[in-house]
Amino acid sequence: MEPSGVVEALWDRIEARDWSGVADLVAEDVVVEWPVSAERIVGNKNFVAVNSEYPGGWSIRVLRIVADGSEIVSEVEVPHDEFGVFRVASFWTVQQGRIVRGREYWTSVGADPRPEWRAALVEPM
Repeated sequence: MEPSGVVEALWDRIEARDWSGVADLVAEDVVVEWPVSAERIVGNKNFVAVNSEYPGGWSIRVLRIVADGSEIVSEVEVPHDEFGVFRVASFWTVQQGRIVRGREYWTSVGADPRPEWRAALVEPM
């Protein structure tokens, strides 16, 4: 499977709650960093557990996947019934058909308030 296909399959399997399928796509010694919350997930089992144990009520919509060889970027929207809409920009490294490294930037839509000084220069989305 091409590296971009691995990342596409990852999001599809997370959406389907196919946790054994997710584990098949992630290297045993994977490292995934979440800089916004200053957390690092080390290992396949921890990555699967973090995702599978998140409270229900969410879905996933892949907005785009951009590939440059083994380096893949994905932008995903994750609406949650209780917590609102999240967006994530993920930077993945895929080797031999498995994700070996990731860095994800999760945020809530509108979580960063617009400062007044630029109000006249921007418009709300």
